Amino acid sequence: MFLSLTTIGPNAPELSWLVHKHPDRHQTFPLPFGTAHVFWPAFAEAEATVALYVEVDPIQLVRGRADSDRDGPLAQYVNDRPYSASSLLSVSLSRVFRSAMGAAHEGHPDVPRTYRAHLPVLPARGGEGVLRRLFEPLGYTVTTTRHPRDPEVPDWGLSHLYDVTLEGTCTLGALLHHLYVLIPVLDNDKHYWVGSDEVDKLLRHGEGWLSDHPEKDIIALRYLKHRRGLARRALEALVPDVPEEEEEDGEVGEAALEKPLTLNQRRLHRVVELLAEQDVTEVVDLGCGEGKLLKELLKHTRFQRVVGVDVSSVALEKAERRLKLHYNPDRFKERLTLWTGSASYRDRRLDKAQAIVLVEVIEHMEEDRLPLLEESIFAASRPAHVVVTTPNREYNILFPDMSPGSFRHTDHRFEWDRATFEAWANRIGSAHGYAVAFEPIGDADPAHGAPTQLAHFRREA
Repeated sequence: MFLSLTTIGPNAPELSWLVHKHPDRHQTFPLPFGTAHVFWPAFAEAEATVALYVEVDPIQLVRGRADSDRDGPLAQYVNDRPYSASSLLSVSLSRVFRSAMGAAHEGHPDVPRTYRAHLPVLPARGGEGVLRRLFEPLGYTVTTTRHPRDPEVPDWGLSHLYDVTLEGTCTLGALLHHLYVLIPVLDNDKHYWVGSDEVDKLLRHGEGWLSDHPEKDIIALRYLKHRRGLARRALEALVPDVPEEEEEDGEVGEAALEKPLTLNQRRLHRVVELLAEQDVTEVVDLGCGEGKLLKELLKHTRFQRVVGVDVSSVALEKAERRLKLHYNPDRFKERLTLWTGSASYRDRRLDKAQAIVLVEVIEHMEEDRLPLLEESIFAASRPAHVVVTTPNREYNILFPDMSPGSFRHTDHRFEWDRATFEAWANRIGSAHGYAVAFEPIGDADPAHGAPTQLAHFRREA
């Protein structure tokens, strides 16, 4: 395994102070699975490069592991671990560059500089798209070359391994923390057992950047080796808790913007009305948040089973408080179920849903993740009814306090105009056997339409 870190510009030699490694020495460090070597391929005033080479002993790596033969008797001897970047490299970084990942150094502060990180062999399970979605939101320019499975046998095609160069302006500490977390995320595996202490490591190394990362759910799940309980704990810790008085009394962001229209209540009332018109008795509110729609649904006894699903356990706890579950009679509680889940992942508990509702949910997802929602809901669960609401971007110009090109909420990843939303919904309906009907919600403008757009998917077969 190999990693080089290059800094470009004035005072480049300060890199040696930041990593606490002398440029004139080749240093070695013992590791539980081999040996780390640190050396300097370049050291000049305008550019300095420190390299980390990790020599892995495959026997030492598996010695004492009860599951060392889980992939077959030869897997512990024949694998790519000595060559491709993995959690072994993350462990090496934390051992060898521990000082650089810690506090700033007196006399040589860790200020933002231009850095270039080169990983000649980096696995990317899920392809180049996943690699870019992980690093580009952090400000890096990503350059990749995909390795063939075997250079001598072109017919074997390309492998999941890439030669990757990352370039950006940041502190050295930030770069090392990014690499520490995201290398095993890309590999989608770890060489050691993952327990609750790994949640603390993820939060520690993700401090200051992970909570705002658009792929934080995938990062948490892969980093914690697909242990969903641990991933939920990590994501809950990343969600900022809103003070109770602000939640109940304060109107901020999207809610304040739309308050003169009482748009939120009109949205919720129309969804409830539409479900009643279709004789729906069981509803899943996917992305239920703090339970505003759940509260409206439970007012009507026709809805015999109501399920609230959200990725945030913190939001579900707030929903419990909003619905006053501890004070309502048992017959009220028996109609309601709350569970943690995501629209992006296949959830077999949704397979029996009569209707799934996503009220102002899809715009909080990255557009390139919408196919995962389509697969999990329309292709796999296939409820009889799906109701989706989302902002109409064309209407934003009529909000006096919005600047051109901005979104109604800071967490929105996109906002669609009517044509884009209808094209998306019609394509899904055609692909999965749903008839689609559209309607506006809110006072419509002749030129720009209504502030909210709704699509009702009704399964035809």
